[in-house]
Amino acid sequence: MERTLSQWIIFGIGFLAQGLFSARILVQWIMSERKKKVVSPTIFWVLSLLASYLFFIYGWLRNDFAIMFGQVISYYIYMWNLKIKGVWSISKDGRIEGSKGNIWWKAPLLTILLITPIVGIGYILTDLEGFKQQVFQNTNIPLWLVIYGSLGQIIFTLRFVYQFFYSKKRNESHLPAGFWIISLIGSACIVSYAIIRKDPVLAIGQATGFISYTRNLMILNKQRKKEARS
Repeated sequence: MERTLSQWIIFGIGFLAQGLFSARILVQWIMSERKKKVVSPTIFWVLSLLASYLFFIYGWLRNDFAIMFGQVISYYIYMWNLKIKGVWSISKDGRIEGSKGNIWWKAPLLTILLITPIVGIGYILTDLEGFKQQVFQNTNIPLWLVIYGSLGQIIFTLRFVYQFFYSKKRNESHLPAGFWIISLIGSACIVSYAIIRKDPVLAIGQATGFISYTRNLMILNKQRKKEARS
């Protein structure tokens, strides 16, 4: 089927976002292999935030509620992990600061990152009926498929909810075993949704993570056995 220029631009945004998602997993995997333990590097969360920002835009342009829904919660969890790692913080008087004091470019950047999803949701609410017709009554996407895709996104997003509570309890950013197990389950659901939806961006982007998720579980298992012996 012939695609228009605008469709290619939309897919370009989607592939760029998925490329960043894949890059974060690859970088995290390499760093974990080198240290022989599962790590949660700052670059993982930076790439996650950038990718999520672009992927939300892709979902909006594709009229795909499942994609947009999946990004909202995890987006702010990415920001929390960057905060806990000291990339930025908010002082008692409301000033946004970097890890080395007040850095001028971080304040406007963080402000934009914080308000973008809120502005997006506000825009939707201004024409809620039109949004419902465009997304939930879209003849190109049956309602059952929207529900199934949203369920996959919920499962996939839960990995970051789990990661958030696990890390918050320890006041340190971690990527525990539960995170990778939920990743595998959620990814399998999303790949099947993408195949039905005929969405190459979702299918390719999710399929590439399977090896890394499995490998991180293997590294964690070895790490635990080593700690048990010592």
